[in-house]
Amino acid sequence: MDFIDQLKSLAARIINTRGIVQTEEATKNAMVMPFIQALGYNVFDPLEVTPELISDIGTKKVRKLITPF
Repeated sequence: MDFIDQLKSLAARIINTRGIVQTEEATKNAMVMPFIQALGYNVFDPLEVTPELISDIGTKKVRKLITPF
């Protein structure tokens, strides 16, 4: 499956499951991590993807971000 097919499949899955995914963790597992994986990163390797980073930007304190290296 090439990249375009992976994105189409992921988009269809997001559209079909968006009503049942209700928490931040569920969203990360069902939508964000598969997208990062489709980009070619190993989401289970901490050398490639950091699960959460703290980003103190602006007036809001303690924002967590998922970032590939």
